[in-house]
Formats: sequence, structure tokens, C-alpha cells
Amino acid sequence: MKANLTVHTQSHDYPIVITSQCDMATEIAPYIKGKQVMVVTNTTVEKLYLQPLVEGLKEDFEVFSVVLPDGEQYKTQQYIDKIYDALMDHHCARDVTLVALGGGVIGDMTGFAAASFMRGVNFIQIPTTLLSQVDSSVGGKTGINHPKGKNMIGAFWQPQMVLADMHTLTTLPSRELSAGMAEVIKYALIMDTGFLTWLEDNMSALMTLDKSALAEAVARCCQYKADIVAQDERESGKRALLNFGHTFGHVIETHEGYGQWLHGEAVAAGMVQAAQLSKKMGWISEQEVERICHVLQSAQLPIRPPSIDTETALGLMQHDKKVKLGQVRLILLKSLGEAVVTADFNHTLLEAVLSDTV
Repeated sequence: MKANLTVHTQSHDYPIVITSQCDMATEIAPYIKGKQVMVVTNTTVEKLYLQPLVEGLKEDFEVFSVVLPDGEQYKTQQYIDKIYDALMDHHCARDVTLVALGGGVIGDMTGFAAASFMRGVNFIQIPTTLLSQVDSSVGGKTGINHPKGKNMIGAFWQPQMVLADMHTLTTLPSRELSAGMAEVIKYALIMDTGFLTWLEDNMSALMTLDKSALAEAVARCCQYKADIVAQDERESGKRALLNFGHTFGHVIETHEGYGQWLHGEAVAAGMVQAAQLSKKMGWISEQEVERICHVLQSAQLPIRPPSIDTETALGLMQHDKKVKLGQVRLILLKSLGEAVVTADFNHTLLEAVLSDTV
């Protein structure tokens, strides 16, 4: 099982390799520049995949590793400094390659370190969670969180390649698998009702880690994202559609404390809130909202947010990256499979959704 996709960007094109139980070192070696390699991972993934990767690379490269704590709460300046410290301690030069071995947090942090160290060095993504394979590893968004807002500090910095190994999903906790499925479902809701039907038909296989079904889902999602990134690399237009549910979801993550709700869990509840507002706008039906809820529940995802004061939620929304000229912009559904970015919505209806009077 092996599939190759290509992401086209202004800076360079790069491959996404989707495979199963590969030799990671062999796959990424052609995309390493220079002789120095720094692998960044976390304490969970370290036990599973770090040693074989490092041993495989040592034959041809000078390899170091940095192991960070596991969790969204560590996606901060304090912990990205540990990557910079290691780069400095090992006297790494501009031709060093950083390898992100882990989920979205490790990918975002390693990518931002690569974007900012010596004003930009080479990096490779080896995403080990479903969420990172279908979303965060593709497209060059990197960054860290700020206590007042998620992903508010970062850069666009494209990897040299992405290696998505389906075997890594077999070691994923069920809660993390569900969280990743939220991003898979997102693509269907905003772009392709045919894919939504496919997910409804195949959710049982996906949730029981059928590698063929997972590879199909990952390939479809990566292709959707690659197509959008090629059109809008820096999120000035169409790419913002990929944030469906995220403005609501980021409110949950920031309010509850990073890591309390997994990103995908918050996005799932956020997508329901966005769908409810879309229904109140007269764009989709109650039956379509119920269909969205059902597919999320079949992936064992939450469909209701925690209790958050409406005024607090509105304040947190003002820290969203899509705010423009002081106006909150939301991604809503004109219909299933068709999303829009808009600031033209009824704020009373938004407050009704946030206060859960639906």
C-alpha cells in the first residue's frame, strides 16, 4: 500500500507519501539537506518510533533528538525554546534538517522552529496521528499558542515532504483517533457530500483501524487540502474554509485550558455550533444538522460544547485569526458540501447559538 500526492506551493512542490509500516529513515533520507538532522518528538511517540528512525539515519547523517512533553498545553514559547537550545548546543548550521515525529503539536512547533531558526531551515513532517496526517502536517501552517489565543504566533513554512504511515495509527489511543476523525468529517461537510456518504458507510471500518479505509480517507483529505493550498497558500481567501468549526472550537480550547478538550473534540462541537447558526440563517435544514450530529457521534465525538458565558465566548472570538477590521468572520454552510467565509451574519443568532438556545 503506497500512494504519492504532490502539494504545489509558491516556494516549492513537495510530496505526501501515504504508506503502511515503512522504513521511515529510508523514505525521508532523499529529502534531507546537509548532514545534520534533529528529530523532534514527544515522550509518548519517543517510546514507539524514535529509536528505529534515529538508528536508520545514523548511517549517513549526524543525528540528534529533542523530546518534549506530550500535550497541547506544552505548545508554548517555553517549550519551543528547548528546540532552539538544542540547535544551538549542537552548533547546527543553516543546512540542518528538522524532522517532526509526532502529532499536530510536534508538527506545528517543529515547523515554527524551522521557519525561525537562522530565518528558515529545512524540515520534514512524519505525522503519527490521524489529525496531523489529514490536516496539520500539510500546507505549511506552523506555530505555538498564546494564553489568550490558539495558534496566534507562527509562520507559513512548507516542509520538504510529508510521510504518513498508516501503521502509526494502530498505536493511537481511541480518543485521539476520534479527534482526528473530526478533521476528516470537516472536509466532507465543506467540500464533498459524496465523501460524507462514504464516511457514513465506512465509519465502522475507520474506527476499527482498517488500514485500507484509513489510507483512502487520508489520501482524499490530503488531496482536498493540497488543492486548496495550491490556490491559497497563505489563507487570504479560500483556505480559510478549512477552519470550519474552528472559531467556535478555539473558544472551547482557550476557555477550558489547552489539552482539556482535544483539538478535534473542540472542532466537532464547534462544527455543530456553526451548523446550527447556518440553520438559523436559513441555509441548511434541521435534518442536515441532525445528519452532521449523527456522523460525528458515530466517530465518538462530542456534539455539545461545555458551558461558556456568551460574553466570554464573544470576547475570545475577537482573538481569532480570521478577525478582519474588527469583525469576526465565520465559516458557515450554505449547503452540505458548500462553505463560505462571512462576516455578514445576525449577531443575535450567534449569541443564541453560543447561549445554547437552539
